[in-house]
Formats: sequence, C-alpha cells, structure tokens
Amino acid sequence: MGKRAIAFAASSSRRSINKQLVTYACGLLGDVEVEILDLNDYELPLFSVDREDELGQPELARAFLQKITDADGIIISFAEHNGAYSAAYKNLYDWVSRIQPKVYQGKPMVLLSTSPGGRGGKSVMELALAQIPRFGGEVRASVSLPSFHDNFDSDGGRVSDPALALEVQAAVRRLFDE
Repeated sequence: MGKRAIAFAASSSRRSINKQLVTYACGLLGDVEVEILDLNDYELPLFSVDREDELGQPELARAFLQKITDADGIIISFAEHNGAYSAAYKNLYDWVSRIQPKVYQGKPMVLLSTSPGGRGGKSVMELALAQIPRFGGEVRASVSLPSFHDNFDSDGGRVSDPALALEVQAAVRRLFDE
C-alpha cells in the first residue's frame, strides 16, 4: 500500500488563500494518496474545561484525530491571525490535544504559510516551528510564501514566482524523504 497524507489549511475561511496553497502543494506529491480536510467540517464549541466536563470528547475531535492517526504524513498551511494561529485551528487543536497530547503522533510534516503581506505569515510559522515538535510532529520542511496575490496564480492554482515554486516543491518532496 502506498503512502497516505492529509492536508489542511489552518483556517475556516471558505476563500482561504492557505487552502489554495496547501491544495497546490498536495498536487506535487505524485502518487501519494492525499485527503484535503476542511476545518469547517470539524467546528466545535470554544474549548474550556467546563465544556469538556459537559461534552466529554466530542465525536468531531475524535474524527479529526483519527485522520491524523491514519495518515503517513501531514501538510498544513497556516493562516496568520494577528501574528498567531487562527481561532478555528487553535480551538480544534485544544479539543484534540485533550484526547491525545502528542496530536501529531510522530508524523512527518511540511508546514506552509502565506498571507497577502510581505512576510507571508512568518509570525505564525515561527510559532508553529516552535510548537509542532512539542505536539509530536516531525517537521521536515517549512515555507512561508510572501505576498500571496503577487506570487500565486489563483486561476491556475499554482505558485507563479519560479524561485518560490521551487522552494515549495523542494519542501513537499521532503515529506516522505527517509
């Protein structure tokens, strides 16, 4: 059986530029079976210990964790909200981490980020690079794509800047490098 990967944009926006980027990245995986998840399919109430006492472990949190468990690798493209994770990603992570503290279970990961600005989500990427290993992820590569609208052809679904396209391609190839 071949490799299986999951991918998602850490955003709940239906027009997410990070979803466009992660979808492009998945297209570079060749013969890997890829499932692109949508965080909107895993929307949960805001996490608190009171809610946890009331709800236990919600089925959606367990379902998301099962997707991670079943995958051989993970690609995430992080949206940056005020220099940090989006509330949608952080909330889902908070719920899932109560079931399995090492959410990413030693899986190889490629981390991406983008934004309309020139830093390309570098603040959230710095946060993810510091935290994901503590959450059980094995980060193989990361790329922050600056100025999304200048460097990504949304109609063609691809990174339009040749140097940045090569950088993303090289990162994605590292997902399953042994």
